Amino acid sequence: MLARSAIVATTLWFTLAGPLSAQDLGVIGPTYDIAERDLIEAIQSRLQQMQATGELARHEEEYRRRVIEGIEKPRPVPGIKPTETARTFYIDPTFTLDRHIQDEHGRILFPAGTKVNPFDYDRMSKVLLFFDGSKKEQVEFAKRYMAQSKIPVKPILIAGEPIKLMREWKREVFYDQGGALSRRFLIKQAPAVVSQEGKRIRVDEVRP
Repeated sequence: MLARSAIVATTLWFTLAGPLSAQDLGVIGPTYDIAERDLIEAIQSRLQQMQATGELARHEEEYRRRVIEGIEKPRPVPGIKPTETARTFYIDPTFTLDRHIQDEHGRILFPAGTKVNPFDYDRMSKVLLFFDGSKKEQVEFAKRYMAQSKIPVKPILIAGEPIKLMREWKREVFYDQGGALSRRFLIKQAPAVVSQEGKRIRVDEVRP
C-alpha cells in the first residue's frame, strides 16, 4: 500500500505540473555550419581501414572476451575477508518519511515525519547467504547450509564464478555486483547470513 501510494503521489505531481510548451527564442549567439557529415565520413573511413587490416576483428574479439569474462567471473566485492571472529549484529530497517504520502485524491495517507518499518507490512521470504565462491570451504558451507535450512535460501556470491556454480548446483546463484547489498547490510566478513528476527534484520558472520 505504501509503495502504491508513493507511485500515485509521484504521478499526481507530474499531472499537476501541467504540459510543457516551446517557443522560438530567436538567435542568441553566433551560428556555424554543421560539420557532422565530415565526422561521419571520417569514422566510416577509419572503420573501413581497421576492417581491411584486421584491427577491427581484433578489437571485437577483445571486447567479446572482456564481456564474457565479466559475466563468468565478475570482480570480487572489495573489503570483505573470510570470517576470523564470528559475530552477530542487528540492523533496524525503520526509516522516516521526508514528505507526505498522498492518495490519488490528495488525501494524506502518511504525513512527513512518520517512521516506517517495512516489517510492519511484510516479511523476508528468504534468508540471504553471502559467501566467497572462490574458496572451497565457503562453497561447501553454503551447500550444507542450504540443505539444512528450513527457510528458502538465496545464495549470493561476493567473489567467484556464478555461472559455473549454477551449472554445478543446477539452481540460481546471485552475485552482489558492486557490493551494493554487502554495504547495505554492513557485511565485512564472509560467509554471512542475513535473516529477519522480529522487526529487525539479523546478520551473522560465521566461520565455515
